[in-house]
Amino acid sequence: MRALRILLVIGVVLAGVFIAVDRAAVYFAESEVADRVRVSGAEIGSTDVDIKGFPFLTQVAGSELDEVDVKITGVETSANGHTLRISRMNAELHQVRLTDGFSGATAARATGTAVISYADLTKAASADVAVEYGGKGKVKVTGAVDILGRTISRSVLSTVSLVDGHTVRVRADEVPGEGIPGLEGLVRKKTDFEREVGGLPNGLKLEKIQPTAAGLEISVTGTDVSLAG
Repeated sequence: MRALRILLVIGVVLAGVFIAVDRAAVYFAESEVADRVRVSGAEIGSTDVDIKGFPFLTQVAGSELDEVDVKITGVETSANGHTLRISRMNAELHQVRLTDGFSGATAARATGTAVISYADLTKAASADVAVEYGGKGKVKVTGAVDILGRTISRSVLSTVSLVDGHTVRVRADEVPGEGIPGLEGLVRKKTDFEREVGGLPNGLKLEKIQPTAAGLEISVTGTDVSLAG
């Protein structure tokens, strides 16, 4: 019985050591992956990586991780001469295949959400235009135009949609004209705009966009998503 107890104690100690080593390896790997995450054509503010699943070491031995959750904050993207900042992007990546240690990784599938704040959308809009939440799934766009030496300011409720899976379109539902010829066209030149969301990780695509009080929430999905390399 004493020998059995000793074996049990040794087993528990070894299990504890294995768990400690496994968790330490996860911590190191998360740091390494976070440092290696790249978004093509964009600058990243910060990246946080959470590797799921246990034990981690056996996943590494098989060169595939069950799930990796990635949070990227402050993605500065540029497309067609315009800059658009994604405030934050969260992605759940599944079946992440490792190549060359942690120098490269590709997820078989991914789902996530990207958020563009109204402050950042305002910066991406035309000059002297402000964008904010308008309620009920709409955005409120305010802009001013000069007509016949008079500055006229208009606020419009606009619908936000996705074009071709990579471009955000903001278009006023209607523009009060007050009988002034050409006013609607001038206002729309200010308040209606399109901006391409560039710089998403390779393999991710935009699926759905929804204005909320916190900003534009964009659902993203993908296959064979490049995580690092």
